[in-house]
Amino acid sequence: MWTLLWLFIFQRESNNGVYFAGMFRIANFEFIPEYRHTDSTEFLSMATKIANVVNDVYRKSPVSKLYQQSVISDISTNNKGGLLVHFWMVFVVTSMNSHSLCEECVGAILRDSVHTSLLNRSSVGFLLSLPVDIDSIVVNAALRSEYTGTDAKCVDDLYAGRPGTRLPLHVSVPQGGLLCHVKLSTTPGYLARLTIASFAIEPTACVSSSLTVYDSLIPLRTKVLYKVCDPVNSASNFSLVSTGNVMFLSFSLGQGSKMFIGYFEAITEKSCSSALITLGQSASEGVITSPHHPSFFPPQCDCTWEFQTPDGSLGVALTFHNYMLTEKGLRGCEHGWWRINEVIYCGDYVDHHTVFRVAHPRTEIEFRCSSKFSDPPLSAEYRSYNISEPCADGHFLCSTGLCVSAERRCDGVDDCLDESDEVYCSKPPCDGFAQQHPDYACNGVRDCEDGSDEANCTQEVPCTPISYRCRNGKCIRKRNAECDGVPDCADKSDESHCACGRPAPVRARVVGGSEAQEGEWPWQVSMHFAGTFYCGASVIAADWLLSAAHCFSRDRLSDPQQWKAHLGMRSQGTAKFVVGIRRIVVHEFYSARNFDYDIALLQLSSPWPLALSSHIQPICLPPSSQAVPAGHNCWVTGWGSKAEEDKDLPQILQKAEVQVISQTVCKGRYSPVSPRMLCAGVMTGERDACRGDSGGPLSCREPSGGHWFLTGIVSWGAGCGRPNLPGVYTRVSKFAAWIREHIP
Repeated sequence: MWTLLWLFIFQRESNNGVYFAGMFRIANFEFIPEYRHTDSTEFLSMATKIANVVNDVYRKSPVSKLYQQSVISDISTNNKGGLLVHFWMVFVVTSMNSHSLCEECVGAILRDSVHTSLLNRSSVGFLLSLPVDIDSIVVNAALRSEYTGTDAKCVDDLYAGRPGTRLPLHVSVPQGGLLCHVKLSTTPGYLARLTIASFAIEPTACVSSSLTVYDSLIPLRTKVLYKVCDPVNSASNFSLVSTGNVMFLSFSLGQGSKMFIGYFEAITEKSCSSALITLGQSASEGVITSPHHPSFFPPQCDCTWEFQTPDGSLGVALTFHNYMLTEKGLRGCEHGWWRINEVIYCGDYVDHHTVFRVAHPRTEIEFRCSSKFSDPPLSAEYRSYNISEPCADGHFLCSTGLCVSAERRCDGVDDCLDESDEVYCSKPPCDGFAQQHPDYACNGVRDCEDGSDEANCTQEVPCTPISYRCRNGKCIRKRNAECDGVPDCADKSDESHCACGRPAPVRARVVGGSEAQEGEWPWQVSMHFAGTFYCGASVIAADWLLSAAHCFSRDRLSDPQQWKAHLGMRSQGTAKFVVGIRRIVVHEFYSARNFDYDIALLQLSSPWPLALSSHIQPICLPPSSQAVPAGHNCWVTGWGSKAEEDKDLPQILQKAEVQVISQTVCKGRYSPVSPRMLCAGVMTGERDACRGDSGGPLSCREPSGGHWFLTGIVSWGAGCGRPNLPGVYTRVSKFAAWIREHIP
């Protein structure tokens, strides 16, 4: 009986265990190879010494009654001297005192116990008898499953010596449900590089299957290098590099057969800096790259380059292929910190080329990694340029730094890739439509009295970004050919996917009111996080929604298991269908600094029933050629605030009629507007989206066919309903190809 009672108490304590993973650096100790083997005498002796120190700290702390033990998992080095200690801490708590064990609180106890001296101007102090670097202390909350370990058949520990040897990684799991761990380490002084050649999983937004790579030897959340949640094949082969000589791989493998293939190797830490580079006057001189290009580069790095041109009339031009620099504001840099001749810039990934010019013969550039995770590789071609004439005669200088032919200015095609060649343009005279100005021709608006601008619109033309591409690959001049009720393509593909954007007729409306009627906006979705309304979304397919990236970009908001989609709903709490989210796909170039690429796809756990088609219906997706002229009336809908100062959200779906604002006016009101954004509202400020409407639709009706198209996604703005400050929306037509890539 006493034995059974003791077991019962032990089980209760285990169930109330709270776990933390941590790491810190001990200075003035030399790493020896024996520390790699956790069963060696040397490791056990050092681990015991360190554990005793940590135990003493926490047993004399305010949480001493909850503290159980510390376990030293591994000892390594970070190529900067001393020892890196990886450890676990276990606490036993009840619900009454669990609040005392916040992550920051537990870490603060350890940091506050390190006694530093202002005299030596060093971050190294003493943790009792150990010289510990206070800046190296990391403590993260952890899961019990991470601490207790995994199936012995799914754990490995690999060591790579000097460069030149690739150790293969091949994990094949026929039966799912396993959590696999692999520790990778190299000889001190080298870095670890993991190359992922193939990863066969079902994309589920990291819910049931994922590969997480850590810059440590235990799963520390703040040391994540990268998380792979989508299938990888040999064509998209990519590699990751650590900041030290260790890596930790965690496989979360759900049901079904899963496989990971790759290899691991030690590499030499190469400097990405260069001594003085003297430029001539050629078209291209060379290339600067991120560290360990073409591998993803780690969150910590520092590169410097110096350039010198032959004379004072020449400056330095950098041509980036998928990256751009903008002057730093008040917020930090998310994807690279740059200092160029004492001016600070931030880097962001984009889907086009940019040219950055420095109008000075001598240029000093410093680049620092600033992302939370590993970033995609970047490169820039460098050359000299004439400061007084950046572009050749007959060319226009874009804000992106590109040079385009002056003849292409104001032709309706975004040649500059930031619309700087297409804003502040006046409408051409009708007698100039002989060559049919592409921006105004065949856009559905009669600009000329004789209608010549809207004639011969089904004529086949060379494909451009503003021509409509038929399924057979041919392009026609008509921009809004999709679902307008008229077969314009020879193969009639423009009318083949039009079971969308046609709500059932609404019998009654509130005249002059703002409350939507039942079934009026059947694609409107209410997104709830942890049971609370948070954002809007739009139905675009049987099991897919479209929303704004900023609704899901933070760590805690990126977990699809915490989200529920409420479909077919007019009043909160009366949804016809409530379903979980299986996967969240945030655009890879989304920038929280300026809300560029503010778009996200949400895959439902299960499709909505066809029996609910009268209440739930997808909205049509616009083609990339969609033209919505300024002044066109559209509707914004959502359960957001009715006014900027309102604290309570409405229960009934609200609607507001707004007008599309010209891009010239939009850029005049907001300087950071990109080509992937559009403005809509009324300049008096009477109607606008507001807090809570984010991610919801800007629905525009196609006049001819009567179909509704998802022209915009509620993104950002200055307040709500302020005069001359319209709402800014994600321009969905710019993402037509991206959406098709992810939705079968």
